[in-house]
Amino acid sequence: MDAIQIDVQVQLASGLSKPEFNIIGLADRAVKESAERIRNVLSALNLALPPKRLTVNLSPADVEKSGSHFDLPILCGILCAIGVLPEEKLSQYMILGEIGLDGAIVKTDGILPAAVWAAKHNMGIICPAAQGAEAALSHNNDILAAAHVMELINHFNGTQILRAPAIHTPAQNAATNIGDMADVHGQTAAKRALEIAAAGGHAMLMIGPPGSGKTMLASRLPTILPEMTTDEILETSTIYSIAGKMENNALISTRPFRAVHHTASAPALAGGGSNARPGEISLAHNGVLFLDELPEFNRTTLEILRQPMESGHITISRARQNAKYPARFQLIAAMNPCPCGHLGNTALACSRAPRCAEAYQNKISGPLLDRIDLHVDVDAVNPWEMKNNDDTPRESSEDIRKRVVAARRRQIERQGCVNARLDGPELERAAPLSTELTDFLNNAAERMGMSARGYNRVKRIARTIADLRGSENIEITDLAEALSYRQIGRGKFSA
Repeated sequence: MDAIQIDVQVQLASGLSKPEFNIIGLADRAVKESAERIRNVLSALNLALPPKRLTVNLSPADVEKSGSHFDLPILCGILCAIGVLPEEKLSQYMILGEIGLDGAIVKTDGILPAAVWAAKHNMGIICPAAQGAEAALSHNNDILAAAHVMELINHFNGTQILRAPAIHTPAQNAATNIGDMADVHGQTAAKRALEIAAAGGHAMLMIGPPGSGKTMLASRLPTILPEMTTDEILETSTIYSIAGKMENNALISTRPFRAVHHTASAPALAGGGSNARPGEISLAHNGVLFLDELPEFNRTTLEILRQPMESGHITISRARQNAKYPARFQLIAAMNPCPCGHLGNTALACSRAPRCAEAYQNKISGPLLDRIDLHVDVDAVNPWEMKNNDDTPRESSEDIRKRVVAARRRQIERQGCVNARLDGPELERAAPLSTELTDFLNNAAERMGMSARGYNRVKRIARTIADLRGSENIEITDLAEALSYRQIGRGKFSA
């Protein structure tokens, strides 16, 4: 997420009859291949390297360098060394870009975080013309977006002026075709739980038969979430820039909704690869991560969620590189109660129930379930509820969002974060309980075999329910509703 400054140092040494080109400084194969691309570009520009030893050092030497975005700064360094470009002026710029054999400057990843870094350090940025608008999102006042190397040469020689790209911030919707809550028939209890989840930023698990509307409900969660703040927009957009998913140079201005297929691998979810790219949990930062058919995921893959759900970030460790990405996502998961999905339905359930249901549910570890605040039954919709009734219109997403926004505003004013992030002394201050309420919660926790983590999660949910009511005090009805969303041991849905 944070740019690292790499100085490109170029030296021409005498004593050779023909040119020699070496790139040093812990450069990977993609960086070293830039030597051949640069030779062809110089030929296309009718420039020739002098018969000297050419050494390019990428400093600091103990940081691994990877990616084709080193092409342009290396070429600029060489052009400075042979007197084509002024070194004094170019040293005031952060330079990124891949170059084609004809000298065209093409797109690369990570322009936005580089531009932000440059702006903070009072530097300009030189980047591909196709990404000038993306760089402008950083509000950097000195951007040179060139389509060809000759444009840069002409600009610094005074024969052409590269105009700064206009700051254009169209909205890139990271969650498309998500509909409205008014589209959902019935499911009053599930809608209520989804509203609580949205208001407090809580994780939620929905269990119900196929076709009961679990996916439909989850996909509409972004429609009732508050709008993103300026900081959230920039942070989320930076992640998408690093991942190469910035479309039309547009900021990610709506909360992401990442629906991950159950065949996804651990690196796809957590991030990784040779360049330690962000994974789905980071692409869902400040938004929603939806996992459908939860027991069908590889168990090892699911266990990756445990640490980032608590800390809000993930560290990807590789042999030569560590990368830390934010991962403050809201987990929404869905599952069937058993493999056939019809547990409890005498007409459709298989003959192996309830034993098969217990085995199916046990695919999900207890520690992961304990980190999910809301456990909700989503029953099949009654056919009579599918009939439209104009006399009782269903509540729209905008109506629910107003209550969610009001509840979140109370949380931010009170403790500076959503209730799902409360812990320790902050939780005690935000959600104090009277002696009567403490005794009530203690008795319930003992009967339910609740862990200390689950105990605190009940208090957080009760705090959110009170915020939705507009109350500063938690009441016994808030605690009772919060307790109803906690799973009572394993095998609850197979009884």
